[in-house]
Amino acid sequence: MNMDPGNPNWEFLAMIRDYQNTLEFRPLTGSEAVEDHQITVCVRKRPLNKKELAKKEVDVISVPTRDQMIVHEPKNKVDLTKYLENQKFRFDYAFDDTCTNEVVYKYTAKPLVQTIFDGGMATCFAYGQTGSGKTHTMGGDFQGKSQDCKKGIYAMAARDVFAYLRSPRYKPLNLIVSASFFEIYSGKVFDLLADKAKLRVLEDGKQQVQIVGLTEKVVENVDEVLKLIQHGNSARTSGQTSANSNSSRSHAVFQIVVRSPGMHRVHGKFSLIDLAGNERGADTSSANRQTRMESAEINKSLLALKECIRALGMKGQNHLPFRVSKLTQVLRDSFIGDKSRTCMIAMISPAMSSCEHSLNTLRYADRVKELGADGPRRPESPMPDVEMEPAQLDLAHLRSLNEGDMSAEMFNFHEAIDELQKSEDKVLDAHKAIADYLVLAHQRCVQLLTMTRDVDYDQDAYATQWEELLNEQLAVLAQRSISLAASSHRITTSRSHRPTIGASGWY
Repeated sequence: MNMDPGNPNWEFLAMIRDYQNTLEFRPLTGSEAVEDHQITVCVRKRPLNKKELAKKEVDVISVPTRDQMIVHEPKNKVDLTKYLENQKFRFDYAFDDTCTNEVVYKYTAKPLVQTIFDGGMATCFAYGQTGSGKTHTMGGDFQGKSQDCKKGIYAMAARDVFAYLRSPRYKPLNLIVSASFFEIYSGKVFDLLADKAKLRVLEDGKQQVQIVGLTEKVVENVDEVLKLIQHGNSARTSGQTSANSNSSRSHAVFQIVVRSPGMHRVHGKFSLIDLAGNERGADTSSANRQTRMESAEINKSLLALKECIRALGMKGQNHLPFRVSKLTQVLRDSFIGDKSRTCMIAMISPAMSSCEHSLNTLRYADRVKELGADGPRRPESPMPDVEMEPAQLDLAHLRSLNEGDMSAEMFNFHEAIDELQKSEDKVLDAHKAIADYLVLAHQRCVQLLTMTRDVDYDQDAYATQWEELLNEQLAVLAQRSISLAASSHRITTSRSHRPTIGASGWY
């Protein structure tokens, strides 16, 4: 019997209600004790939004207990008979659509604040498709298009950081708190506190990774942190027709750093990451080259992130393929050491139209969980016995661990993209060098011209120096032109690689 007239999916709705009637619902209330994990993986279901309710979307997600989530996937048999495939997932915590940001924070990021004051590194990731609630959870409630930053995990973590800072236990340390905010888009890093200035990521001989020129502001209170978050968020969405069009394609990293006074040595660091929408990674067969590269980069970074979290759970027994993506490269110090702790909050939309994306999100989170500290140990694959650069070695290692998720063709595509990015960096470095050289050359030209103002200036010396300067500039420009032509050829060759891969083989 149709219990919801006008709903085209009323039969599925009835089946879901019948199934739910067989369950005993004992969801998380917020009064339960917080468990201690080095790696915490949890899932949050958001409520149906106004658009989905207007379309009479069916809610296909049930959260019966504090650690279980069920997806009621609609299916059709060969004879078109409708049925449900009820897929169960278990995590450290499962948050239903009644849980507030405060409850989510209590079980995810809040326990990690202690970590940074104990001298450790903490990371909290928000993962899921665009529109699943990542930015709401991390950044705060939306009132129309404006966002109340005070009710997001960023701000709640900042509040607790300052509470710890002023506590009797840590106040004598005189620790200094600073914050930075940057985004990673298509393998490039941009400073959200400095008009999206492009930054270089460099690794020294000790494998310490530095983001050169990253703005780091000393903050004295929560209000100053909130201003930085608002400033960064406005920079992240600038120049776009809608907020999601930009933010869904990039990872946003907000870092709270606690330093010792005097030497400014890092005492602890808390990285809070709003990951790119995972549905963006499905579009690897697009005709648009930029979209293909974006999608491939997002997928590679998510695979690398999974393996780096896995390596953290294996207590350093495994090789850490951090060079594979900029995301894992800039977070390298958060994946090593006994004092490092991490949390992943997977966000899902309850709507039937988002069922495939929700399942992809849950499967990825499930893989991260099974690779956690208490999960089964997967044997390490042998490293390739060939001469490779460290980044190539890490990519080969990543593929050996994820052959089902990265075909040989996609591996070659990633190598081509890496070469493309290297060539682009070389071109830009050369351009900057030429620009700097021409500024100095211009100064020398002006000085030489000034010399002719003397009535009895040495005409021979002037002519000789002017000719030398011209020849020098011609030689420099000719050399740069040859280098640019070679780089352009490499870039064109790299662009010709195009993987023909389906949308489902990534998660």
